[in-house]
Amino acid sequence: MEQGGAGSRRRARGIALLVLAVVSLRALHAEAAAITQSDFPEGFVFGAGTSAYQVEGAWDEDGKKPSIWDTFAHRAADQYHKYKEDVKLMHEMGLDAYRFSIAWTRLIPDGRGAVNPKGVEYYNNLIDELMTYGIQPHATIYHFDLPQALQDEYNGLLNPRFIEDFMAYADLCFRSFGDRVKHWTTLNEPNIEPVGGYDLGSLPPRRCSPPFGESCAGGNSTTEPYIVAHHLLLAHASAASLYRDKYQAEQGGQIGVTLLAFWFEPATRKLEDVEAAARMFDFSVGWFMHPLVYGHYLPVMKRNAGTRLPLLTAEESARVRGSFDFVGINHYGAIYVVVDLSKLKQSPRDYASDAAVKYITLPFQSSRNKHGLGMTNHPAPWALRKLFEHLKHKYRNPPVLIYENGAGHEPDPSGGFLYDDRFRSHFLQDYIEATLLSI
Repeated sequence: MEQGGAGSRRRARGIALLVLAVVSLRALHAEAAAITQSDFPEGFVFGAGTSAYQVEGAWDEDGKKPSIWDTFAHRAADQYHKYKEDVKLMHEMGLDAYRFSIAWTRLIPDGRGAVNPKGVEYYNNLIDELMTYGIQPHATIYHFDLPQALQDEYNGLLNPRFIEDFMAYADLCFRSFGDRVKHWTTLNEPNIEPVGGYDLGSLPPRRCSPPFGESCAGGNSTTEPYIVAHHLLLAHASAASLYRDKYQAEQGGQIGVTLLAFWFEPATRKLEDVEAAARMFDFSVGWFMHPLVYGHYLPVMKRNAGTRLPLLTAEESARVRGSFDFVGINHYGAIYVVVDLSKLKQSPRDYASDAAVKYITLPFQSSRNKHGLGMTNHPAPWALRKLFEHLKHKYRNPPVLIYENGAGHEPDPSGGFLYDDRFRSHFLQDYIEATLLSI
């Protein structure tokens, strides 16, 4: 993608960047190397992505305090101490970009108030190291890791006070790093955190209610996912407005939001299943894309969720609409669904019930993907192309940055320490081809 002014950005509408979140050092087998970077338009960017709580480690060092993910699981790599080695590896791999997230509690340990200079120093060092090797820094401000102090104080994302605290944190990020960071993502997957954390209770802060989740620390699965998503949407829009009003003209960067975007495919050709797949996409991706583009929630969500779905006021609608320069997409495959209208008759109903679909597990069509047999989310490069077409026609062809894609399966074992990971190689190559064909 050309990195010039508005004219070049308009020419680059559509797929702007490919960042693969799962990258294998041994992925370039001769049989999987038919497509090379030279086949893509000049300036097209390839890179890798991580999140702070997965790779930094040092969760309690140099003034950092816990996030809700630190409370949930102390498991990470050690990039905090080995960032120079990591950046050198990125350079040796030939990466053009690195997408990382900033840990809120490393910068502001209590979520608000005093800034931790050691945290600011770490991210300055990481960004400077990337710039030394000519690797673009792509920064995510919030990747699920809410400060535990804010969760304890006012229930975190359930409280609109979160929006003001998030804006102050985002302001610090823009002020400290925006002279070098030209690609900002406010939130990672705000369409997933409300479901995992507040409906099913499988993710921090593990809130849910029966019969939708088990062993949760309080919660209400019927209302809280919608409240949390609403606050996240407003937090994104507020931070984007802040960036545009205060920093963008001088710093020359772009700002967006990243959504998890599976493609939902009907398991049969029945009209009701086709409609169910479209409805599930609306409830998943359209949950945020529709207000971001049109300023209001989808009619089907208003109809099925009723008063449990908060309303956007006229002022909020104006703030949300158009509050992005690009859309980040995390895409891992297709999910097959059929209709299940019986869920609409349940009482109580949660977010998943409101969508009125049932997931179907089908075997993969290709033998090369046999290692994923039985998974609900199918590696399906054609799904990526369908996703782009849908975004183009329904949501006015927004610039898209693919921030996550890859295969989280076990490698193909071949004995000993080394292995021949053909499945992952094919997976990545097929998706790269789908991206090229979409352009």
